[in-house]
Amino acid sequence: MTKPVADQTFQSLDARSRDIFRLIVESYLQHGEPVGSRNLSRLLPTQLSPATVRNVMSDLEQLGLIYAPHISAGRLPTQQGLRFFVDAFMEIGDLSEEERRVIEAQIKASGRGQSLDHMLTEASQMLSGLSRGAGLVLAAKTEAPLKHIEFIQLEPQKALAILVSQNGEVENRVIEVPPGVTTSQLIEASNFLNAHIRGRTLAEAKTEMARLKEETRAALDSLSQSLVEQGLAIWAGTESDAPARIIVRGRANLLENVTAQADIELLRHLFEDLETKEALIQLLGLAEEGPGVRIFIGSENKLFSLSGSSLVVAPYRDQESRVIGALGIIGPTRLNYARIVPMVDYTAQLVGRLLR
Repeated sequence: MTKPVADQTFQSLDARSRDIFRLIVESYLQHGEPVGSRNLSRLLPTQLSPATVRNVMSDLEQLGLIYAPHISAGRLPTQQGLRFFVDAFMEIGDLSEEERRVIEAQIKASGRGQSLDHMLTEASQMLSGLSRGAGLVLAAKTEAPLKHIEFIQLEPQKALAILVSQNGEVENRVIEVPPGVTTSQLIEASNFLNAHIRGRTLAEAKTEMARLKEETRAALDSLSQSLVEQGLAIWAGTESDAPARIIVRGRANLLENVTAQADIELLRHLFEDLETKEALIQLLGLAEEGPGVRIFIGSENKLFSLSGSSLVVAPYRDQESRVIGALGIIGPTRLNYARIVPMVDYTAQLVGRLLR
């Protein structure tokens, strides 16, 4: 289905203009080279002279859909032209059963008995391998249900607090403990917390502990009670401002067949952008704005505007349908969008299902 602006432009073009434009874009996506009027006249389903093709190309250029990179060169699609092609012409295919089986097997194998980070890293690597672009996964800070908390004494007034979530994530923090705390009190505090927090998120566990305040006082001595409160408090202040994690694999793929200094400079900007952690939440926001896969071409994506790269990204969701992360593929603007969109979409759905 075409978008309103694309639909208007589409209606303004006659059949031969559409055919010529489509061939220019398809040639660019396949070869990355400008295509001239003589070659186009041979490829068209109806016979047109090179002169007639040039006239049509001139009209398309005036519409801002194509441009000539050099004098007397053929034509390439502009960023606006690529967006128009994606919205109005591109037919999104579907993955074959074999491709689905391969993706599903790799994702499930990476998540079997492994940490969440390992599964997401493997998903990023797999997307890179399948697309020959760079695979990207953004994991937002989530409030997964808790499984276990434990305190281990390190020094007389320091202990290691270990928080284990049901999705396999483990976080360790060193905390200060009150003077005189014994190993048995650490165990007692751990046992009390584990009896009440299992299956609850951190926010829910804090609410439950507040509700059980009188029971906590009755069940524990003052030092153990202090540990219970501190055990939850060390994570409470960091949930909202904790950074999202970004996993990128396959950057070397972007260097393939790049020789021009200008292109190398664009990739340098891209790699710098990928290291800008402050921009990660923006990327998650971009994914949240749409119900499924989103395509950002060149400067449409403010994150990578200097590099002119394209991004195909889809969110993955928890069991409440909340967006908890995003994954996708970064590459040059001549990505094979029709193939990559269903690949990203299916992978995001699989990751979301495995995290539920």
